[in-house]
Amino acid sequence: MKKYILTLLISMVPILELRGGIPFGVGMGVPWKQAVLICMIGNMIPVPFVFFFARKILEWGADKPVIGKFFTWCLEKGHHGGEKLKEKAGRGMFWALLLFVGIPLPGTGAWTGTLAASLLDLDFKKSIVAVMLGVCLAAIIITVLTLLGFGAFTAVTK
Repeated sequence: MKKYILTLLISMVPILELRGGIPFGVGMGVPWKQAVLICMIGNMIPVPFVFFFARKILEWGADKPVIGKFFTWCLEKGHHGGEKLKEKAGRGMFWALLLFVGIPLPGTGAWTGTLAASLLDLDFKKSIVAVMLGVCLAAIIITVLTLLGFGAFTAVTK
């Protein structure tokens, strides 16, 4: 049970998300189908909270002594990412957000995509659907890479 809970928790952590959760879960012996499902759920749990509260918390903390620099950095990163996404996407913002979340590169993912959607005042329902589909795409990519990676690793070590 511990490995399932850890897999879920890792997939909820910003930056790691399911990109870290799926390889961790599979590496710990969680069957890959279960690891994918657990990580997709875990990756989506924070999304509504990020959309509705992260912006307010970051704006509140931006001028505080200890946390101000970090909160300002988060706001600037989210705003910059959102503007860049908006500039490239034009009217295809839904697809841009989906791909931004779904292509597993550093600095992308459900947390950053949702924060960008919030900072850009995008529609909540459309944003959630785009992020959810992006999480599905990322899960497919990471699962394939994980299974290929572990398959190659076990073939080499035999």
